Amino acid sequence: MHSKVTLADVAAAAGVSKMTASRAMRGAKDVSPKTVERVRKIAADLGYMGNYVAASLANNRTDLIGVVVPSLSNIVFSEVMSGIEDAIAGSGLQPFFGVTGYDPEREYQLVRKMLSWRPAGLIVTGLDQDNQTRELLSATSAPVVQIMDTDGDPVDLCVGFSQTAAGAGMAEMLLTEGRRRFGYVGCALDRDTRAAKRYLGYKAALQSAGITRVPEAVRNARSSVADGKALTADLLTQHPDLDVIYYSNDDLAIGGLFHCMEIGISVPERLILAGFNGLDLTASLPAPIATTRTSRRNIGIEAAKSILKRHASAGSSAPPALKTVEIQHVMDARQSITSI
Repeated sequence: MHSKVTLADVAAAAGVSKMTASRAMRGAKDVSPKTVERVRKIAADLGYMGNYVAASLANNRTDLIGVVVPSLSNIVFSEVMSGIEDAIAGSGLQPFFGVTGYDPEREYQLVRKMLSWRPAGLIVTGLDQDNQTRELLSATSAPVVQIMDTDGDPVDLCVGFSQTAAGAGMAEMLLTEGRRRFGYVGCALDRDTRAAKRYLGYKAALQSAGITRVPEAVRNARSSVADGKALTADLLTQHPDLDVIYYSNDDLAIGGLFHCMEIGISVPERLILAGFNGLDLTASLPAPIATTRTSRRNIGIEAAKSILKRHASAGSSAPPALKTVEIQHVMDARQSITSI
């Protein structure tokens, strides 16, 4: 059985001090690139694994960035994580992920555990954490970036867009199509606070246009195409005269389209369906739906950059990263809807 390779072994083989070897492994700026390359190659050849727990005790932080998302099955958050990984490539930092399932208690436990690892930063989805989670985020000295939403007061840094404005913008765009009988389909609005904010913005814009009655079909469950189909059937059974249905996301809207195709409702001529997220799949559907396209990858990139900038400016006179970075969202009515 081989004995464990230590940092001292790596330093001796590279002909440098243990401190220089340690700094080279971290990619410290005061170590020459040539030395960094040599030390890392020797470490790899010797099979040196490092001790991140010991490093965190010495430096009061690890090289980990915690990322808390509500779902991994939703491509939206996969794209966010892709942006984070791209932004920190070559920085020596490493993301590690936790999934809440839209459960506040699970989110609290994840944040608590992640902070115990002394991360270099934390990226958390949304601005509406419960009080105990928000207290944890406020107490840490690590940079905290809340993403996907700017409607609220961030604990530290924030990257995203106004969910309320996105909902209002969709209503305003659909009003320009001359439609007046609006409905709504959503899921888990008690937990998905961003979808709830979009719905509030949607209703407020309609109210400003004199439309105060918005029939809805809402289910307290995670959204799916099947739910979209079932809820659309329920809504249209009760309100067959609707000429617009807004959904809390594209998955539900796609389900709504399948129901309309099944019973012979022409989309978008008879009924416009509108979702949210701008999934690529919406461009390949047999009938067009309106949607809101969001730059999820850019949100991930900017969130990670905010953490990198915070560390780069630590102890210097450089201005801190902006507290809030607004990422543009785009309404997409699909060409065939706007030409009706």
